[in-house]
Amino acid sequence: MNRLFAKSRTVFARFWRGERGTATVEFAIMFPFYITLFLSSVELGMVHFRHSMLERGLDMAVRDIRLGTGTNPTHDDIKEAICTFAGVLPQCSANLRLEMILVDPRAYVAPDATADCINHSEDPLPLRNFVHGGSNQMMLLRACYVFSPVFPTAGLGYQMPKDGAGNVAMTASSAFVQEPRG
Repeated sequence: MNRLFAKSRTVFARFWRGERGTATVEFAIMFPFYITLFLSSVELGMVHFRHSMLERGLDMAVRDIRLGTGTNPTHDDIKEAICTFAGVLPQCSANLRLEMILVDPRAYVAPDATADCINHSEDPLPLRNFVHGGSNQMMLLRACYVFSPVFPTAGLGYQMPKDGAGNVAMTASSAFVQEPRG
């Protein structure tokens, strides 16, 4: 019995001191961390790119509104302009919703913190706030674009707050003053 115990002890000691397979163990421990980091980096890059394009589209559309004195473009006209200028937002016209809010710079009241976004898991709601201002009035135009994450079940895509349809919302806003008419 002692011989069996001594032999098993030497086999176990040899196994314990052995260094074969250590790289495999390290790889198995670190691989999930690195793949999560990689997927999160790709997701963050896509979110940043989409947000930059949304900001660009909104800024260019607001510039057209400011320069087009005397016109009152509709929600759909502005949405089409933003989508055209943004260029690469997937299904832009179906996933973009706008708010135009009159702002009094002398008695500022902050608009509602939550943007009016599309939720594809619910019935469509009417526009919450879309009011054209008069001459020399300050307006805030806020755009909310919803999109599906690239990797919705891993890394950053898993952590982002989603609506009932699994979409994530991003907003962009721009303020401008209505030019005098005439």
